[in-house]
Amino acid sequence: MAAIGAGRRGRRVLVLDHNAEPGAKIVISGGGRCNFTNSDCRPDRFLGANPHFCRSALARYTPQDFLALVEKHGIAWHEKTLGQLFCDGSARQIVAMLLSECEAAGVEIALGKRIGAVDRPDRFRVDTDVGAIEAESLIVATGGPSIPKLGASGFAYRLAERFAVPVTELAPALVPFTFDGDALPALKALAGVSLRVVGRVGEGKRAPAFDEAMLFTHRGLSGPALLQLSSYWRQGGEIRLDLAPGTELGAFLRGKRQSRGKAELQTILTEILPQRLAQAVTEESGARGPLGGLPQRILDGVAARIGDWRVRPSGTEGYAKAEVTRGGIDTAALSSRTMGVTAVPGLFFVGEAVDVTGWLGGYNFQWAWSSGWAAGQAA
Repeated sequence: MAAIGAGRRGRRVLVLDHNAEPGAKIVISGGGRCNFTNSDCRPDRFLGANPHFCRSALARYTPQDFLALVEKHGIAWHEKTLGQLFCDGSARQIVAMLLSECEAAGVEIALGKRIGAVDRPDRFRVDTDVGAIEAESLIVATGGPSIPKLGASGFAYRLAERFAVPVTELAPALVPFTFDGDALPALKALAGVSLRVVGRVGEGKRAPAFDEAMLFTHRGLSGPALLQLSSYWRQGGEIRLDLAPGTELGAFLRGKRQSRGKAELQTILTEILPQRLAQAVTEESGARGPLGGLPQRILDGVAARIGDWRVRPSGTEGYAKAEVTRGGIDTAALSSRTMGVTAVPGLFFVGEAVDVTGWLGGYNFQWAWSSGWAAGQAA
């Protein structure tokens, strides 16, 4: 997007990519169908030290602008839940679209090139395995270290250090949680169980609640709701989960004790929980026998367990499974309008490399398009 924007302005543009094929993350995204943007792409859906930094770029190149490009190329698309837009066909259509736009803008793309030292004696000089390249402007669109098997690395941060550009704390984001110790066997026993939950991080109100699916895995917890929470979670922190959202559990259990007092608690809980989870909750609470004969304290404990289940992950699956990297190039060093480094004229950072992290659901792609476009208008 940065190259397209600059090329359309008549700039001579070269894209250097160390991968043999372009758009590796695009190709695997959205189950191979690319969740290329979100129709409700508000700035409050992005995290960073400066939550307002993303506003300018998102306003100047919007989801509607990218969708117009998709439709110009005849790519069929559909909207899923929560404003998520996907290709009907293959994510490779998005890569082909961007390559076509690059070609139309006169952009040269060099794949499989190893990048060495970057200096700026006068103009920028980039050493490669096929010789040095010099340019007036340098846009760094290399992402973060998430999913290293696709070629991702911390290159942007090393280059930032070379030019004394600050970088905020980094962490994997949109990533599954892992557990160890006593908590893990119970979770492993539920592997494969999924359900709708409402999740929050800790006690504070700063982080939003996410009402989406959760999945038990052999190593911990995953699913859209948990991936969203991972962007807000800090090591050692607690996660709170409502396993039966929309159900007032105290009233539900009291009503069932009146109407179905002879039924087992596990049988009753299967009305609001998957069967294996209902069994696990019942066994953990020690609630045996007919519902009508169970003490109120047992029922209160079950209600609390289901409505406010508190867990403390030991960690995450790390960059290998993280969809994005939280943190990055400190936005205090950048112009929000151009993505340029204020102290180093001609140097720009865009996309995931920057300390702007979007929610799950097409937001990070839109940040890539918008920030790339902003840099392309100025470089």
